[in-house]
Amino acid sequence: MGHRSRAERDAMTVEIGYALVSAAFVAVATFAGVISPVYFFDLDGTARRALTVAAVVAAALVFVVRVVYVLWSYRGRPARQPIQPGRTRPDS
Repeated sequence: MGHRSRAERDAMTVEIGYALVSAAFVAVATFAGVISPVYFFDLDGTARRALTVAAVVAAALVFVVRVVYVLWSYRGRPARQPIQPGRTRPDS
């Protein structure tokens, strides 16, 4: 494994931060979606406990999957450059 430039290390740091923040956001949304029936319906202790466990498990799973997906899709490759010099859009 060769030496990485400062720009490559900074890019990876930003990508890791993005992966963690976006995964946390998606995990909180998943948790809220699964746990919301507890607040809208009068559920007994067993159902409340089951939904809480399901919400925690789903949120943890979504968090891990999102982090892996973002970091796996990054892989440190540079952004695609336009084919023709002077063009800013790849399809132009």
